[in-house]
Amino acid sequence: MMNASDNQTGLKYLGNTRKYNDSVVIVMKGHYMELERILTVFTTIDLSNNMFEGEVPKAVGELHSLVGLNLSHNRITGTIPLTLSNLSNLEWLDLSWNQLKGEIPMALTNLNFLAVLNLSQNQFEGVVPTGGQFNTFENDSYAGNPMLCGIPLSKACNGDKEREARPTLDEEESGFGWKCVMVGYACGMMFGIILGCSVFFAGKPQWLASLLKPC
Repeated sequence: MMNASDNQTGLKYLGNTRKYNDSVVIVMKGHYMELERILTVFTTIDLSNNMFEGEVPKAVGELHSLVGLNLSHNRITGTIPLTLSNLSNLEWLDLSWNQLKGEIPMALTNLNFLAVLNLSQNQFEGVVPTGGQFNTFENDSYAGNPMLCGIPLSKACNGDKEREARPTLDEEESGFGWKCVMVGYACGMMFGIILGCSVFFAGKPQWLASLLKPC
């Protein structure tokens, strides 16, 4: 998987005898699939539903031809290694139902072929990365991580709440906000109506004439 090549001629399968061929059932992009014969260029790791413990090996990031990685339903701890961002051919990643923690590395947004992501039911925290393929993932990809926040989750981050409550820069510089503008507009309208009625019924009031009289 470190140096797999797609340039081989013809299809080659695992198994050297006619009486026996390797077969396996894998979870590919969230769907169960049975492979009656396994291609030698098939670059997928599925170690789900075991009792594996420890951290995700950093050496996994050296498997540059890896297309799919499924380590779900284990007891894996630690954080997501940054080396996973080197898997440029990765199309699906499933780390759900483990005990992973920490932040989701922003470097994973560089995985341009990542079509399916499942990080649910862990202990991740912080802001959900945005950009690249991460803009296509829905809330289900992060379910069961109560400490996560940001898009596409309904839980906003603290920084977003502060920005909503904080007045804009224009309001801070001018010293007043839209509420003051609305109050001034209402008062001006009432004064205009009163003045207009006064002119209409009284003709040209003396006090108004004195204001308009040139010096």
